[in-house]
This record gives sequence, C-alpha cells and structure tokens, in this order.
Amino acid sequence: MKVFSSIAVQPAVEVLLPRFTAETGIMPNFEWNTAPAFVKRLQAGETADLLILNRAGTDIMARDGRILPGSEVPLASSPAAIAIKAGTARPDISTPEALKRTLLAARAISYTDPKAGGASGIHFAKVLEQMGIAAEINAKNRFPPAGGLSGRFLPTGEVDLAVQQIPELKQVPGIEIVGPLPAPYQLVTVFVAAIETSSAKAVEAKQLIDFLRTPPSLVVFREKGLDPA
Repeated sequence: MKVFSSIAVQPAVEVLLPRFTAETGIMPNFEWNTAPAFVKRLQAGETADLLILNRAGTDIMARDGRILPGSEVPLASSPAAIAIKAGTARPDISTPEALKRTLLAARAISYTDPKAGGASGIHFAKVLEQMGIAAEINAKNRFPPAGGLSGRFLPTGEVDLAVQQIPELKQVPGIEIVGPLPAPYQLVTVFVAAIETSSAKAVEAKQLIDFLRTPPSLVVFREKGLDPA
C-alpha cells in the first residue's frame, strides 16, 4: 500500500506504524513531503492508495475526481508557532505589536520557503507583508531545504527564531516552543486522510485510517503536537 503523506504528521505516524503492522500484517510504503508537492505529482500522473494531505490539497484532489467518495476523514490539526533555542529568554509574541517588535529585534530567523509549498511558509510570508516588515525580515531569514525543518538552525545559534508547525518544531531537540502566532495571524492546518479513487488497496487503506483514529493513536498525535480531529 502506497501512502503520500504530509511531513507534519510524520512524527506521530512513524511511532504508530510498527503497531499497525504487527496487528494487521500490512506494511504501508510511506513517502513524506509537503501537501502541495504531492498535489503536483498527483496531477502529473502519479498515484497512491492513501493520501494524507492538508484540507486544501484534499479539496483539489476531490475536485479532480481523485478521492474515493465517502473516504475523507479529518485526522488532526496543527497551529503554526514560533520556537527559540532552549534556555534562552522567551520573547513576547502575545499580540501583533509584540510579535512585530520581536521579529524586528531578532538577529536572524528561519521560516520555510513559500516556493517549496509548505503551509506555514506561505502563511508567514503573507503575515510579514501584512505587517509591512517583509523586506527587513526576509533580509535576515534563512530558509531550510525544501521539506526541511526551520528549527534546525536554533541549537547552533544561526537564528534566534524559527517558525513552522508545532509537530515539525517538536522534531528538533534543544529548542523550546514559545507559542502559536497571535490573532489575527494564527494559522491552523487540518490534515485529512482519503483513499484515492484508483486504489486497489482501498480495504487496507481504510484499515490504516481507522487505526489512526483509535484512542491510543490519538494519544500519540497529541504527544507529537497535533490536535486530533
């Protein structure tokens, strides 16, 4: 069974997969990337049995007739947040004004490249434009590689602030999450599992979806920074 899945749910799903395989004998083949990257591949002709994408990506696939009717199941949601190196002073991001001051005062920051298609990078670039500080912040921003983690630059001191979704930030040791972006700049991304119309493994895909919705699985999602749907 082939699965195209957003990297945001990777920390939780990778913990759960061994138990799923032990219980069912099914060994899914996961590929991890951003939802927009998978949408491009699917629209170019690739296929998968199960898709775990953000809501926007799932809606595009549904419009293209690529989603088996009735198979869509929201799994979890995740807010975009700001993180710092562990042990450093926690900046104030409680209001739009405080966030703006904190961003301008930072020596360097990292958020994901909007061109790579990640939801948090696209959103945060718009936030900077709305604040009127895009030029100043982008001049001191460092993009991680496509599909990479912005938090990786914090422990080394290369940046002072990192912006990404909480599950992705939590993958990096030695950092602390300050909190989500304040209103009205908040971003909460919903991740949806759905079976592709052409799948010959629809039964197995449904088994995996159901497994990811069991109470023990939901506990793992929460531990990894995802809010179960």
